[in-house]
Amino acid sequence: MHAVIMAGGKGTRFWPRSREKMPKHLLDIVCEKTIIQDTIDRVAPLVPAENILIVTGASHADELMKQVPQIPEGNIIIEPIGRNTAPCIGLAALYIKRKSPDGVMVVLPADHLITDAQRFRHVLSAAADMARLGDYLLTIGITPTCPETGYGYLEEGLRKTTVRGEDFYAVKSIREKPALPQAKAFLERGGFYWNSGMFIWRVDTIVEALKKWLPDLHGGLLEIEPALGSDREKSVIEHVYKKIHSISIDYGVMEKAENVLLVKGDFGWSDMGSWDALWEVLEKDEHGNAAHVRGRFVGVDSRNSLIHSPRKLVALVGVEDLIVVETEDSLLVCKRGCSQDVKKVVEILDAKKMKDYL
Repeated sequence: MHAVIMAGGKGTRFWPRSREKMPKHLLDIVCEKTIIQDTIDRVAPLVPAENILIVTGASHADELMKQVPQIPEGNIIIEPIGRNTAPCIGLAALYIKRKSPDGVMVVLPADHLITDAQRFRHVLSAAADMARLGDYLLTIGITPTCPETGYGYLEEGLRKTTVRGEDFYAVKSIREKPALPQAKAFLERGGFYWNSGMFIWRVDTIVEALKKWLPDLHGGLLEIEPALGSDREKSVIEHVYKKIHSISIDYGVMEKAENVLLVKGDFGWSDMGSWDALWEVLEKDEHGNAAHVRGRFVGVDSRNSLIHSPRKLVALVGVEDLIVVETEDSLLVCKRGCSQDVKKVVEILDAKKMKDYL
């Protein structure tokens, strides 16, 4: 089994802590370890370090390598430009194909929080066994707890089989991030699961899927493949990445393919996509304020807030539902429930060329 960890995101919703050179997955947001260190530790009992590949961006590759010295340097794949998940997965598949043409490939985002690691590994192992049985594109669905509009949804079809006690279902449809009324309708109907963005398949299966559904990308990969391991590798990848389109694996392949299967992931999952998502998973005090705060906090008649301030005392008086994040050069004050829009702050800073804050 091989694991591919996608670590190319900027984590703009976690500004001001997350920056271009130190994005979310390189931060110790939840515990003493950084998020990517936790991700690697979680999968390590299943996948040896020499079979773990990390796809990342050039701006933070050096810091990443410092944080994960157990991963061979040759397993750190640096994308010259971010082109979304389909090119990322296709490029990683080429590296694995050289070692194991029909090996199982597990694709994981770098920045998820999973509380039951043992259960997670069991589901992954069952999915890997299923991938070995046929040309399946497997994904993990999360039972929704609310009508979330920030996730895609997977619609469960007929049960296909059971492996290691885990049921596998055909995927009837994959839905884009819905508006709130549609998300509520999904929950009322039942049979819909959040799309976790985690995938399991054999290398030859995903390469064939890319050839069928994304022929332009597949053509670019064919250009790259002969150059791998040579002194031309970097320049060829840069050349190809300049001309390929940015597209997600969900939109490019999964929504079109007929061999997609779903297994349910009941292992305490959060995509850690925003400060709101962090507040949801952290322990709260009796007033609903996040108890796992950095620095000192005093609250007077204040509730349901998240505070991150490693340097300064924060006092809240008569307020509720706030996110307060202090760093050396910035302060974010945001209404809880609106933290998805923090990325708009980053867009404004970029437009105003305020690079010191990015």
